[in-house]
Amino acid sequence: MSLHRRRGPLAGGWFGRLTAQWRTVLWLTVVWVMLWGDLSWGNVIAGVIIASLLITFMPLPSIATSGTVRPWPLLVLMSRFVADLVVASFQVSMQAFRFHHTPHGAVVGVRLRNPSDIYMTITAELSSLVPGSLVIEAHRLTGMLYLHVLDLDAAGGADKVRQDTLDLEARVLRAFASNEELQSAGLYHLPGEAPVPAGAAPSGTSTTGGPGERRADRRTDRREGKR
Repeated sequence: MSLHRRRGPLAGGWFGRLTAQWRTVLWLTVVWVMLWGDLSWGNVIAGVIIASLLITFMPLPSIATSGTVRPWPLLVLMSRFVADLVVASFQVSMQAFRFHHTPHGAVVGVRLRNPSDIYMTITAELSSLVPGSLVIEAHRLTGMLYLHVLDLDAAGGADKVRQDTLDLEARVLRAFASNEELQSAGLYHLPGEAPVPAGAAPSGTSTTGGPGERRADRRTDRREGKR
């Protein structure tokens, strides 16, 4: 995926593609310098050249997004992620000292509020980076994430896992989504409007989901019961 908003066909050829995707070139250059571990003019220039070649000869499809970056919600998102990372690492490491305890793993399905590719990807990556949970499947059409939990009892049960994932998605949306996207997800309300509770479906949408989603939920519940 490329880190720029969806545009029409680029009439400027390779030069137009580079100017439109300068954020992607900058990000790839940063990754190149970090991989070498040495901030020097040679590494920076080499990173720009390699990133430009990748964008020109191996372009990736763009992702439609109308969001923005909010510094304070982004700081809250990263601070909470670091705290969850530390706590979860300690909890998982303590499993090795519980000699008479057998972890009961489970697969939990969570339907996200906003099935956008970029927000689903960020939520899934942050969930997988925290020890004890791993996203094993994602349905972009239905907005479903399936997480494998190492110990469902220690995590507080399936409902707690779902709520924690929805809370994480809410922090992601508040950090990057537009006001319209926040309003459609029930996380933003205009003056005089009643706020929609976290986890509730936005107005005008169905809370039951389609037949495929109901079957997916039943499969998830059966898998959790077997565990």
